[in-house]
Amino acid sequence: MLNRRRIDLILEREIIEAMGCTEPAAAALAGAKAAELFGMKPERGVAVVSPNMMKNAMGVSIPNSSLHGIKAAVTLGITIHDSSAGLSVLSTVTDKERMEAQSFPLDVEIDENAPSLYVKVTVYGAGHSASAVISGEHDRFTSLELDGRPLPEAPMFFPECKSFSEDDFLATLTIGDVLEYASNLSVVIKDLLRKAVAENKAISKAGLTEEWGLSVGRLMGQTVKDPPSSLDEAMRKAAAAAAAGSDARMAGSVLPVMINSGSGNQGITVTVPVAVVAEYLGKDEEEMLSAVSISELIGIILTSHKDRLSALCGAFTASIGTACAYAWLLGCDSTVLDATINNMVGNLSGIICDGAKDTCALKIYSSLIAASIAVELAMKGKRAGGEAGIVGDDSLASIDHLTRISHEGMEQTNRTILQIMLEKTKSGS
Repeated sequence: MLNRRRIDLILEREIIEAMGCTEPAAAALAGAKAAELFGMKPERGVAVVSPNMMKNAMGVSIPNSSLHGIKAAVTLGITIHDSSAGLSVLSTVTDKERMEAQSFPLDVEIDENAPSLYVKVTVYGAGHSASAVISGEHDRFTSLELDGRPLPEAPMFFPECKSFSEDDFLATLTIGDVLEYASNLSVVIKDLLRKAVAENKAISKAGLTEEWGLSVGRLMGQTVKDPPSSLDEAMRKAAAAAAAGSDARMAGSVLPVMINSGSGNQGITVTVPVAVVAEYLGKDEEEMLSAVSISELIGIILTSHKDRLSALCGAFTASIGTACAYAWLLGCDSTVLDATINNMVGNLSGIICDGAKDTCALKIYSSLIAASIAVELAMKGKRAGGEAGIVGDDSLASIDHLTRISHEGMEQTNRTILQIMLEKTKSGS
């Protein structure tokens, strides 16, 4: 029997609100908690981060500031010294806090052996220290210390988070399970998904009507009729709408986003396009929310396979979930969804993550165009098969191969990407 309650809890944990890119937000949250524990104004600090945290925070704009990077995020968090807002810690930054952050002495170190998502912030002053570690999830505190001693009350600070066994549970879910779950959503989950769609559509609207970043969504959206006159146009409009949300978010918009698997860009990708296509097809809200639950859950499942931060672009894996939601909205069964996943894996599996920045909108747009192609082919009985490169005989095998590439095949790729980015920073390019 399908464990609906367990899936509910996973969605409630993974679909939450965040302000700005989640890697700088997590770094700021760790800084805020360390300073909060310290209890007085610190004199200096040290941040130790994983390579992926460094990579993902380097090029993205931090909301309410003109700053970029891990150092700026951590020092802003330290000057805010209040972790109660969670991943929306950067939602209110005063001019005074911004100025203090820019002058605060902070050393940043990269720990090559740290987990993929890891940041430790330690602050010092008057012979004392306090530290906070976030690891595994963007708002998951795994260690809190004062003067090098673990706090016995530390668990009270930890948000209720998924057990690592949840990855094993997610790995057992089939496409049939996902469709069964979507057929009967609880009131709580409907409310959650309704909020996710509304908030993410709001930042998408900002990107479509204002100039943010590369304006990928706004400019591509101008090439499509409004309202769209065909399904192809509706899917292009959907891709533009999602890209527009990323345009605004990566350029520092203060509008919140409901994230998926720790990523705002993924959250936008699995919600906004589905809502656009559902509207074009004349679906009611119940059907739209069911479709969004499919894209959200498949996005979470795929992220649990590849890790939250890796060299494999999250916009691509999120778009696989969106492609499946498209197929469901078009009346397709699990066989067509299985073929859709294979077609996606056979297309853009090599797309890399080179950190959060304005070009994420390009990758979202391209991945969602690929999603429309994958669905169209699958609906016409065409599917990439086991003879095609890394594609497996079915979607489960394809996802397994994609996981191996992300873990085994792209570790050196990830190191090379970060090395290039750091070299560019040092050279000033």
